[in-house]
Amino acid sequence: MVQRVRSPYASAQMAVWLRGLLTIALADGQCDENEQRLIATLMDEQDLHCEPISAAELAAGLGDDPTVGENFLRTAVMVAIADGAYSHSEALKIQEFSAALNLAPPLLNSLNAAIEPVSNLIIETEQPAFAVNSPDLHHSLLHPLQDWLDQVDVQDARLAHFLCRMIPAQCPFERDVNLFGRKIAHIPALCKLNPVYEQLVGLRFRALSYLADECKEDVTRYC
Repeated sequence: MVQRVRSPYASAQMAVWLRGLLTIALADGQCDENEQRLIATLMDEQDLHCEPISAAELAAGLGDDPTVGENFLRTAVMVAIADGAYSHSEALKIQEFSAALNLAPPLLNSLNAAIEPVSNLIIETEQPAFAVNSPDLHHSLLHPLQDWLDQVDVQDARLAHFLCRMIPAQCPFERDVNLFGRKIAHIPALCKLNPVYEQLVGLRFRALSYLADECKEDVTRYC
């Protein structure tokens, strides 16, 4: 039996939050058929408008509480990275949202400094989706960023369902990309090249735990 748990967020506020996350997910314009079906399912389940949300509309809908805004930005970063490719368009959209919320977490700059965003997956060059600029940056910038992302607090069932859908249940397999019988790219397993993969796994687990323990929902469909 599903148990209703009171969310600290108003329904309209969470609808704006989820539209913001969908806007991030669509920012790079690189949606295959599976991703399109997933996003369509999410919009149907969450009763969301399909059009992207503007930064001004997002800020007005989330309100003035900086804790809410920063928690949204954490989930926005997670959604941007969940598909294994952190693009310039996603980075710019997150910065736009951050400015509209009057927030400038230094760790957003750390993300851009430590991980080099790629504009698109250029398959001819076998370019990895993430490129850590240097070992020194990895240690000095990524660890604080990982700690910041670990602070995402899941307290809403709609957000929990969204995160369980958007974050893969397991590390995607390493694979080759072939065209006309010729290998043109090699894509490493996501867990080997995503520097915040553990944060994604942890967030998905917290979302599952919230649905199972607090909302008393059956989460087997996400396992």
